[in-house]
Amino acid sequence: MEPQPASFIPSLLPASSKLSCTKESNPYPIPCLAADVLHMRVKEGSKIHNLLRLAIARLQEERRDSNGSSLRQVLFTGSGRGLTKTITCVEILKRKIGGLHQLNKLYYKTVNEVWENSQQGAPDVTMQKTVPAISVLLSKDPLDPQEPGYQPPETQSAPTLVTERCSTTRRPALGASPQDTAKRLCRDDWSVCST
Repeated sequence: MEPQPASFIPSLLPASSKLSCTKESNPYPIPCLAADVLHMRVKEGSKIHNLLRLAIARLQEERRDSNGSSLRQVLFTGSGRGLTKTITCVEILKRKIGGLHQLNKLYYKTVNEVWENSQQGAPDVTMQKTVPAISVLLSKDPLDPQEPGYQPPETQSAPTLVTERCSTTRRPALGASPQDTAKRLCRDDWSVCST
């Protein structure tokens, strides 16, 4: 079973089916992980609502472990088609729970797929793929700002004149249809209130 290059497309084989898929297990490329870090593995089929409900509950609970400390860090990891969902989870969590320090690490994972060959007597085909992956650490405690991929907590700023103007002009007038309101907004100043 010789590994095939990534350009090999198993769907071109007649009636081939995937037998197994194994991922190379590498240690996460993030330094300073706490022992009690909550690890959220995000996959293509993961439900964002379920992931966030667990992470928010664990970060906000006052329960303490045997050492008397509460959960301070959450690690989100995702690869391949789950990459964008991982980033979405992180961004939503940062807005729901303020003051989180963030550390991002991008890397690649090697995935070996074994495909059954429908021709009798022919060996199964093994395909080796390299897929992008991301690990994002969110921490209540400060992280090393010199570490590549570090993002400080977002500061809550007061509403600016632009956001105030957009929120007040977007309300439809009584008796006006939503289409008329949208046209009026576009004529007023499109660059300020465009969505």
